[in-house]
Amino acid sequence: MTTVDLPLLPLGRGTDRLSERGVECPGDLPAPSDPDLVERARAAKEKLGERLFVLGHHYQRDEVIQFADVTGDSFKLARDAAARPDAEFIVFCGVHFMAESADILTGPEQKVILPDLAAGCSMADMARIAQVERAWEALAAAGVQDDVVPVTYMNSSAAIKAFCGRNGGVVCTSSNAEVALDWAFQQKGADNKDTKVLFLPDQHLGRNTAVLQLGYSLDECVVWNPHKPDGGLSAEELANARMILWKGHCSVHGRFTADVVDELRAKVPDLNVLVHPECQHEVVLKADLVGSTEFIIKTIEAAPSGSSWAIGTELNLVQRLADAHPDKNIMFLDRNVCYCSTMNRIDLPHLVWALENLVEGVVVNQIEVDPQTEADALTALQRMLDLPGKSHRD
Repeated sequence: MTTVDLPLLPLGRGTDRLSERGVECPGDLPAPSDPDLVERARAAKEKLGERLFVLGHHYQRDEVIQFADVTGDSFKLARDAAARPDAEFIVFCGVHFMAESADILTGPEQKVILPDLAAGCSMADMARIAQVERAWEALAAAGVQDDVVPVTYMNSSAAIKAFCGRNGGVVCTSSNAEVALDWAFQQKGADNKDTKVLFLPDQHLGRNTAVLQLGYSLDECVVWNPHKPDGGLSAEELANARMILWKGHCSVHGRFTADVVDELRAKVPDLNVLVHPECQHEVVLKADLVGSTEFIIKTIEAAPSGSSWAIGTELNLVQRLADAHPDKNIMFLDRNVCYCSTMNRIDLPHLVWALENLVEGVVVNQIEVDPQTEADALTALQRMLDLPGKSHRD
């Protein structure tokens, strides 16, 4: 086993069903150099007609996003799929946990397809169900489990969402994390003075929300490391904590640093720094605005001509925003190129391969969540949908 407790799988061979990272890709992919790829995708999509609905996440490549019927963030896209019950095939151009959510929310007769099973999520991989169940047992042994409400970010596997559903917890998105945490802290009594939240799997979103929006202190936030006995925390630390943050992060948003913010502010007059709440706490503190991907898009759309923006989110989206708003000075908040490597596994050859197989009556890379996991995950998702406020947005 590796240091992150994941098996090593040779690319193109084998599948770990307990992980977000399946890498089987049966059949022959078209060559990336094939000049007819765009036309082949158009032709296959036209033949499938209303039977097909293509979802494109904002972080996808331009070559793929052009074929999306709708674009958006993960939960928005899953809900869009649920709103199309007549579509037989849902092709999700995103990553594995997103396709799982689409399968949970769509009808049993609909088939959700992920063009490349290797399109996983490193953050979701950082919280595996066996690790979380061991942590839950350790919290019981420490005498605090009865006070803990689990909250999982949408960027988690169906198994983790189901865990929260079974244990009185809820799912949240980056735009409703404050509402979800406020709900969670009320579940163990109106005064919530002893309630704790186990926040999965992104420590930064949990910390930023708890400290900057709910007013908890950094001292009330502890980090549970699944690779250490008892999470690396003492019983006293757990007893004093209000937020138990899982040691996970986004491999893209975690790269942004406070020194680059300072460097860009020194170079660019009147710079606006706009970041995602998955960024490190020190970066969020230095930003002018913080919000979800949808918030970032709408902020740039509404920004005045001539304004300057440094954006801390995935590079495909930042480049697309820059291209769409040439009247604004838009730059990436990092010195280096930083795409989401797993999201970028969905490329035009994989999309063409999936669509052409569907035309031939062959369903490839179908994502199916087992009935019990689906039911428990849906419980946690429904709790989120029942929350007041921004429950429908990522």
